Amino acid sequence: MTALPSHDPFAGWLREHAIPLTGLDPDAPLDDLEPVREVLGTARVVAIGENSHFIEEFGLARRRLLRFLAERCGFTVLAFEYGFSEGFALDAWVQGAGTDDGLARHLDAALPMGLAEPLRRLRRHNRTAPRPVRFAGVDIPEAGGSLLPALEPLTGYLRDTDPDLLPLVEAATGIAGRFAATSGALAAPAWARLDTTEQDALTAALMRLLTRFRSLRPLYVDRSGQYAYDVALWRVEAACHADYTFRAMSDLFAGRGLPGDTSARDVYMAGSVLWHLEHSAPGTRMVLAAHNAHIQKTPVSFDGRLTGLPMGHHLQRALSDDYFALGVTSTAGHTAEMHLDETARFGFTVENLPLDPPEPGSVEAAFDAAGTGLSVAGLRQAPRPPSGGPDRTRLQGAYLHTPVLDAFDGMLHVPSSTVIEDADL
Repeated sequence: MTALPSHDPFAGWLREHAIPLTGLDPDAPLDDLEPVREVLGTARVVAIGENSHFIEEFGLARRRLLRFLAERCGFTVLAFEYGFSEGFALDAWVQGAGTDDGLARHLDAALPMGLAEPLRRLRRHNRTAPRPVRFAGVDIPEAGGSLLPALEPLTGYLRDTDPDLLPLVEAATGIAGRFAATSGALAAPAWARLDTTEQDALTAALMRLLTRFRSLRPLYVDRSGQYAYDVALWRVEAACHADYTFRAMSDLFAGRGLPGDTSARDVYMAGSVLWHLEHSAPGTRMVLAAHNAHIQKTPVSFDGRLTGLPMGHHLQRALSDDYFALGVTSTAGHTAEMHLDETARFGFTVENLPLDPPEPGSVEAAFDAAGTGLSVAGLRQAPRPPSGGPDRTRLQGAYLHTPVLDAFDGMLHVPSSTVIEDADL
């Protein structure tokens, strides 16, 4: 542990106000989390982040918090950084559909980002819970890897509502199938290898779909009902946002992307959260699991260049204090550094990278100096020192420079992190 700097009032505040936790075991007693209830207040959406995917301790912390929020705080929706369209099958499974071993079929092609165990726990929880917990996907399809999970269900919907539109959907599906992959890391370069006429034809077809869906809304609702229409429309929106993301990622990889272009994915994710709230009972409270860089409320930028407006930025503007962003980070141990590799299953490899000591000015350095160990700090009540407080937080093996006290409403600190060994990558 580093010495507590006399000039760092935030580290001193952490030492006095961080809530110590007894451990990460999801099955352990939950009493140590009771003070967290006051930190969260009455927020309707509590986002739980992670500074890197594929970290054992972050997954355990999420599962323990989810259990606490479901059992003791009345949260009844788990939303995840997972495709909106694909999420309906998983929701049916956690509500009891199919067999216990049927989950593997649903997640076979999905990025292994720690979703399987929370879903198994929800299925067990829902067997006896007086208030079952639903599952909600919020992302574009296949982590930006394919349009097909959004487009293919539209065929059945349009057969009954607007069969004249089927050839347009089939044409878009045919083009989308030529670059469909398991993640955006593979789909974006595959999309870039399409002839520009096909790229443009796909975009034109999707925009025609979206415009017609909006223009004929009363007709569609009369023929299908409001909920079926709402689901179908948001699937079209998913396809459009994903298509834009392919262009944005392709340009980013080529070094010519527009500032903020990757916001298309995050604004869709934020819209999906609001969609699920709108289609839930009044007063529904939601746990939202996603990367720190998605849940933070401040813009994401690197080297002074705007990368995007994250989901949390949009949710804070829409929900104000009803949105609570809880970042999750670690001081020491290892992180999962991702490297693009088109020969890998998901388009990247994962390096088990040892973490350097935390940089001065980082929130990790403040936790280290404060000596709080495994703990949660509510940052809404933290004093704003003249320096502005921590100006960076870990992002895998690097740092994301942002005013941490503005970016997050709370931070869960894990002293040491470990890369999952058996992730199917």
